[in-house]
Amino acid sequence: MKRFSVLDYRAAIAANLLVFSVAIYAWAILSLDENLYYLTVQEDEYLEWMSFWAFFAAGVIYVRRALRHGFVLSADWFTLGLAAFCLFVAFEEISWGQRIFSYRPPEYFLSENFQQELNLHNLVDTGLRKLAVRVVIFDYGVALPMLMLVPPVGRLAGRLGVVSPSPALMPAFLATGVMQVTYPLKFTGEWIELMLGLCFLFAALAAMRRTDASTETDLRLPAIALAALSVMALGVVSSAVTSFQRDRDPGNVKAAYLELEALKRDFESGRGRNRCGVHKRLYTFVEQYGQRRLLSGDFAQLVAQGLPEQRASYLLDPWNYAYWIRDNCASGERERVTFLYSFGPNQRRESTKWEVRGDDVAVFIRGGDAPEPKRP
Repeated sequence: MKRFSVLDYRAAIAANLLVFSVAIYAWAILSLDENLYYLTVQEDEYLEWMSFWAFFAAGVIYVRRALRHGFVLSADWFTLGLAAFCLFVAFEEISWGQRIFSYRPPEYFLSENFQQELNLHNLVDTGLRKLAVRVVIFDYGVALPMLMLVPPVGRLAGRLGVVSPSPALMPAFLATGVMQVTYPLKFTGEWIELMLGLCFLFAALAAMRRTDASTETDLRLPAIALAALSVMALGVVSSAVTSFQRDRDPGNVKAAYLELEALKRDFESGRGRNRCGVHKRLYTFVEQYGQRRLLSGDFAQLVAQGLPEQRASYLLDPWNYAYWIRDNCASGERERVTFLYSFGPNQRRESTKWEVRGDDVAVFIRGGDAPEPKRP
């Protein structure tokens, strides 16, 4: 006899509440501190690392399940597919270690991926990407568990090796789907990734349990709590470790200032024309707004002084990551402020909307009262 869920009721409640709490936390910090919210959703912050560890752990658990009694293709193909999906998403999340190891992606990704990162999902049209996420959430996370409750469907799926999330996790998947469809906050996608990662992690833990009522041990609250706490702890630790990881070569910082000054001259000479309110990678700005004259100005001339041609062509900093432009329109008593910047040695954004912070390297090209950061 098949049971409704392999989670006991406390574990099921906890798993769903943990997923709901991600959305609640997002609303809370946005309401309390917009700058903190903005920094939280940036690359390599604890939120991104938590998403990585949730998907990575789910992938590892699915691999273990597929191999637990020796891999049999007819019985374990679906589980192995789930493992591959989770591991792929995990490493896409951190761009396959690009910012960790400071390597330059192949030219195809620099020119075709608007984020100039080594990942595949940003090469796909945004509409198709969102559709794919909805299919995963609603079809796999909600529709499949419901179908598995129909005895003939459940038996057929079992013979085919199809592994469904526990029906008790449907509220968590449904809440994630609602967030994805409504997109109620800025950067909602970053929170959806963690919510979905937790959904897959809890589903993977449940999948490790047998569904034969005579031999099964329920997945209990401590296992859910330990998994969630591990994801949070690893996310915070990974974020802290990568924040202290930096290229200590002072020559790179000096080179970044030299290159940013050249870009500043290109804007001031009229090669680049800024736009109020823009905040983009500089190469994306060039392509989107037809500013290709920036690719043949003072910055490009630095090739004669040793600037690699590929960095010059795609407006990359000495750490092989994008230069950015941020323009803040005049607001109330604030003057308009525009600055060009690099994430600096630790390759993570620490600046806010109006201020250059941390080891970010920046030059101001508009906004007379804005102080330039101290130079090494």
